[in-house]
Amino acid sequence: MLNYLFAGICPMKSCALTLALVVATVLTATAQTAAPVVAPSSKGEILEQILVKVNGDIITKSELEQRQIGALRQRDPNFRPGSDAELQKALVEVTPEVIVNAIDELLLVQRGRELGYALGNEQFRGIVENIKKENKLDTEEKFLAALQTENLTLEDLRKQLERQMLVSRVQQVEVAGKVAVTDDEVKKFYETSKESFSTQPQLTLREILVAVPASDKGINVAEDDAAKAKAEGLRKRLEGGEPFARLASEVSDSGSKANGGLIGPIARTDLSTELLTEIDALKPGDMTRVLRTARGYQIVKLETATATKVRTMEEARAEIADKVAGEKQRGQMIQYLQQLRAQAIIDWRNDEVKRAYDVGVKQQQQSDVKPSNP
Repeated sequence: MLNYLFAGICPMKSCALTLALVVATVLTATAQTAAPVVAPSSKGEILEQILVKVNGDIITKSELEQRQIGALRQRDPNFRPGSDAELQKALVEVTPEVIVNAIDELLLVQRGRELGYALGNEQFRGIVENIKKENKLDTEEKFLAALQTENLTLEDLRKQLERQMLVSRVQQVEVAGKVAVTDDEVKKFYETSKESFSTQPQLTLREILVAVPASDKGINVAEDDAAKAKAEGLRKRLEGGEPFARLASEVSDSGSKANGGLIGPIARTDLSTELLTEIDALKPGDMTRVLRTARGYQIVKLETATATKVRTMEEARAEIADKVAGEKQRGQMIQYLQQLRAQAIIDWRNDEVKRAYDVGVKQQQQSDVKPSNP
């Protein structure tokens, strides 16, 4: 699949064909009132059905189906409905958001054209060259073959890229570019979310394990005593100055032996209370006594221990500003889209799709919770 420079424009490939056919079957049952688009041929064949007109531009049945497939795949890449009822349920869940997004995207594209934005020839050629490099398509023939695999023509690709460019430009100029973050907003966010700017205490350890063979008959006392004696002997060698990492690599029965017994950095919460009690009595470089564990006998060395650290507001300022700006942009984007919808002439040709749209708008309004921190 081609990697495009704008998110969300890569069309579904043939792997979605089965799902597409099922979606089409289900949608047909709710699209009987849609107005047909008659092909300009002598036979007058019906090629498409209009579901809604937005300021004169249309959204068709096949476009909605493609978006539904994309939404279902995004929600679950392995989605395979076991029955019509299961598919219908999934469509009921995704269609409200899908149709709202389709109309909002169209409104943003129209607004971009009103503002005079367009994808120039040089810009398009530059994007195509980047696509070729990203996908290692070193000849024009390979590039065109890749487009054909995606069921795209060069003109289709340009239209999709231009739509995404228009949406992105309008969002940036009309909304994001007008959002400012004040010092008071940064301070308030920091004070109410200070815990999110703290690092958890971590430990870096090394271990040597002498395993005790497991048995259905329970503990073999002789084997257990032998393992303990071996571990005690290894600890004496460590006390005598042998490097812990080298000895762990040579004799440890743990998988960590490949890294000289190294474990971590790990959070304190990942360790048992018993082991933490032992480690808390150590200084970096010290090691525990021989410990009996479920796996056998273990010696643990404390390499490093870091305490909880809270970043200052200045250290976190850029991250805070991004979060606050993001929340404000989301809220203002919804308001901006509401204005575009209110000014638009939306002519519905399908009652079921209109009801799904109303549900989607209501869901969006309910989820539009104002940021609590700014």
